Amino acid sequence: MAEIAFERVTKRYDDGHLAVDALNLKIEDGEFLVLVGPSGCGKSTALRMIAGLEEISDGALVIDGAVANDLSPRDRNIAMVFQSYALYPHLSVADNIGFGLKVRGSDKAAIRAKVEETAKLLELSDLLDRKPGRLSGGQRQRVAMGRALVRSPKAFLMDEPLSNLDARLRGQMRAEIAHLQKMTGVTTVYVTHDQVEAMTMGDRVAVMNKGVLQQLAAPRVLYDAPANLFVAGFIGSPPMNLIGGTLVATAEGHALSLGELSIALDAAALAARPAIARSAGRRIMAGIRPEALYPAPDATPGPGKLAGKVAFVEDLGANLLVHLDLDGAAVVAAGVSEDGEELQSARTRLRAVIDGTLAVRKGDRICLTVDPARIHLFDAETEQAILD
Repeated sequence: MAEIAFERVTKRYDDGHLAVDALNLKIEDGEFLVLVGPSGCGKSTALRMIAGLEEISDGALVIDGAVANDLSPRDRNIAMVFQSYALYPHLSVADNIGFGLKVRGSDKAAIRAKVEETAKLLELSDLLDRKPGRLSGGQRQRVAMGRALVRSPKAFLMDEPLSNLDARLRGQMRAEIAHLQKMTGVTTVYVTHDQVEAMTMGDRVAVMNKGVLQQLAAPRVLYDAPANLFVAGFIGSPPMNLIGGTLVATAEGHALSLGELSIALDAAALAARPAIARSAGRRIMAGIRPEALYPAPDATPGPGKLAGKVAFVEDLGANLLVHLDLDGAAVVAAGVSEDGEELQSARTRLRAVIDGTLAVRKGDRICLTVDPARIHLFDAETEQAILD
């Protein structure tokens, strides 16, 4: 196992493109760390630099306390699992798993023992004589992982390994990979653009955008306390609602002035974030997650309520995803989409996830309410969260 550290690591290509910009990131021994972000954010480049498949332009990559910038991929003892399984179709499962050991000249009996041990761990023992063409997608993925695991590597590197599987298999393999990592304790760095994978698998998640690390934290912290507007907009499905406005001081304390709407911040919200008082009068973005909104008991518009006309409803079974044309305030979209495209600020609809048993239909007028403690606040100029 290994501790891996990026110390101001930069990757700049010959054409001047800056793929990774002064990345500082420490991956603990035995940790499952996920790198997540939109296409082109630098996550795969960072992974390939660990493997030695990309040269480092500046900074130091440290593996087990030693600078590894100039080490060949072979000398790093790091196993990589790619999107494509890259299995040899003419070889059996056993021969595929043991191929790397055979190339290194290991003893046949030792290879057989190691292959059987690895196959048992991955529940492949009954499939060792089969060829890859007779395996399901999930089984082929386990064989690819077995080929990496059999070498007893210092670390696993996984580059979107589940992207070729259907939704059902992805869910199954997420659980299997996370379970396997806990069993083996091998340091694992996992790259994905899928936030569900990131939030359900990683001990910690590193969110990247345009080559820059935006936030490194446990999944729950990313959800509950996003560091900036990018993380707020990227983490969460459906995405966070963002409403522009101003923080104002009132006789009772402070309130959010959001267009024609006003939401008072209670004592608990102010005590949790003292910086709110210092931000009075400044332009802010208020972030409200769709699942933090609730139908008001009284449908009459008033202070603290978000009222509007239902544009359409998506029935998700247990929940309804309600799209609401909000009265008196503009919801905006900002940040970067999963495919890396910039999203320009524009008027859009408020989204709310509510109980699926409620009778809400297109054309209805409804009022929603939110706990002020669950409203995220961001400085409109710096785009940084107002946290403390």
